[in-house]
Amino acid sequence: MPSALPTILLLAVPFAAALSAGLILRLRPLLQRYALARPNARSSHTVPTPQGGGIAVVTAFVTISGLLIAAPEIGGRPDWIWLAGGALALALLGAVDDIRPLPAALRLAVQALVVGLLVWHVDGRLLPGLPLWLERGLALLAGLWFVNLTNFMDGLDWMTVAEIVPVAGALLLFGLAGRLPPLPTLVAASLLGAVLGFAPFNRPVAKLFLGDVGSLPIGLVTAWLLCQLALAGGLAAALLLPLVYLADASLTLSARAARGERVWEAHRGHHYQRATVNGLSVPGVVGRVFAANLALAALAAATLLWPSWPVTLAALAAGLALVAALLRRFARAPAPAPAEGAAQP
Repeated sequence: MPSALPTILLLAVPFAAALSAGLILRLRPLLQRYALARPNARSSHTVPTPQGGGIAVVTAFVTISGLLIAAPEIGGRPDWIWLAGGALALALLGAVDDIRPLPAALRLAVQALVVGLLVWHVDGRLLPGLPLWLERGLALLAGLWFVNLTNFMDGLDWMTVAEIVPVAGALLLFGLAGRLPPLPTLVAASLLGAVLGFAPFNRPVAKLFLGDVGSLPIGLVTAWLLCQLALAGGLAAALLLPLVYLADASLTLSARAARGERVWEAHRGHHYQRATVNGLSVPGVVGRVFAANLALAALAAATLLWPSWPVTLAALAAGLALVAALLRRFARAPAPAPAEGAAQP
């Protein structure tokens, strides 16, 4: 790794954090006036709260990564242009949907177009044993699903922070260790900083939400990063890092579809949402998610440090067991309170 590269990558974090936080301070009065999120069937909040913090997050991410990519040590500017353009397109889609909800079919069509363009420009093969058209089709579905599941999971204060900070932080460390190319490492560092700048405003009880303007592009950028990690030889690590989100959203969607529910409509059926109903506090839920993600990042790192089948299978099994235990705890109903006057154990 060139000697100047680690400094450039690390500078992206505080620069993006400062820009994100500064933009939020300037935007918040306008968001308070024009972009209030009112409680609905999916909400965990009970009072109208401004949304649109994602405007600052996406702006900070694109600006800082766009400035630092000019360094000759980074390279990959055409790939960055497609990624940044896709993120801005989904941010615009999300901003419109935050203000005036759009039809689900229109949202999905725009998302599919953006993800499809990124998939078309992916350089490399993940599944060379498959025909290229089938691999690209599967990548399109996976990317589309990740964009939406990131949006689905952004339903609790600090939930996106608890997910993206460990994932982006791990990717930054992998890049500094030479396990990820410079461009995705810069993207991860810029995303990490932008989300950290947003975090103080979203801590429970949140004074500001991301909105779809933030969750959709964050999902796109994270999916692209995980794809780059997989292409660099870290397929198992790319599966482990987002396993909490993948498992919660996929299991919830499958269960709702099996019951014949309209899966695109707002709801409170996710495991993390049921956890608050079942007695866990919001900090208790996001704290467990954050801790689980740190453990998953450690398991992902193990698969990169010791790339052998026994280590990979053991890490995947441990990750699945960890996430299963977490979701089981979230879904478990609280024990009934003893009747008045009953003997305590």
